[in-house]
Amino acid sequence: MSPDQARAQIQQLVTTNPVVLFMKGNRQAPQCGFSAQVVQILDGIVPSYETVDVLSDPALRDGIKEFSSWPTIPQLYVRGEFVGGCDIVREMHASGELQKKLGVDVAPAAPPRIAVTAAAAAEIAKAAADTPGEHLRLEVSPQFENDLYFDTKKDGDAVVEVAGLTLLVDRATATRASGATIDFVSGLKGAGFKIDNPNEPPRVRPLSAKDLARMLDASEPVELFDVRPEVERARAKIARARPLDAEGVARLEGLPKDTPVVFHCHHGVRSRAAAQEALRIGLTRVYNLEGGIAAWSAEVDPSVPQY
Repeated sequence: MSPDQARAQIQQLVTTNPVVLFMKGNRQAPQCGFSAQVVQILDGIVPSYETVDVLSDPALRDGIKEFSSWPTIPQLYVRGEFVGGCDIVREMHASGELQKKLGVDVAPAAPPRIAVTAAAAAEIAKAAADTPGEHLRLEVSPQFENDLYFDTKKDGDAVVEVAGLTLLVDRATATRASGATIDFVSGLKGAGFKIDNPNEPPRVRPLSAKDLARMLDASEPVELFDVRPEVERARAKIARARPLDAEGVARLEGLPKDTPVVFHCHHGVRSRAAAQEALRIGLTRVYNLEGGIAAWSAEVDPSVPQY
């Protein structure tokens, strides 16, 4: 396809389709995380819309960037108007502006049920003294990354009154945060807020060598698997680790799904892939030893040889 043909096709697509998303992949199979996020948002708002796979033709991929004067993909158009990329679509969805642009009635966001511990409430109250007229805002991204900061109330926000505090959440966060608990914890690594959210899907959690040592010393029912081949295990090993061989895989698959499971390799790369696979078979408390057995030797047990 020539550049002129690509531009003509793009013009026709944005003119004839009320909602069209130029993306990597298609609605059923997005080929990048940003495209997947916009598809997820649109799927929750409108029953049908057109998608165009820019990976199908280099002229189309370059042409849409020139057409919109916007350098990234995905790109959303509504009734011929360029709306924006992933970040803008997310912001508009959170505020309710995207729903209005799409002609969808926006019901007020229902305040989610959120708990705040006494320790967290005390820290928030101290910080609030420096931000008069603002309230704490909780944001939970589609990837369940959390952010807490002080802000003013915006249209579409849900307001949660809890522990003597006013907490603001946007429309998207309200659907992800119900049942969450905000706590304030302190320890050897410092102090900070901790948010437990029961809606967060299982993910591989990083685990330091020292934290693994504490788990093992406390006799917690943790299962530790070594994903390295036998030739590496012969060089150095952690005493409690089971080889992830055929017998180890059988044991792994037979564990209760909420068993804490830790994977390790030499430096933490191969074990992360094994941990991801453990999530796919349904295990929910999965850890990867960051730095692998090299970190264990350096930080916990120097009798384990380095190699």
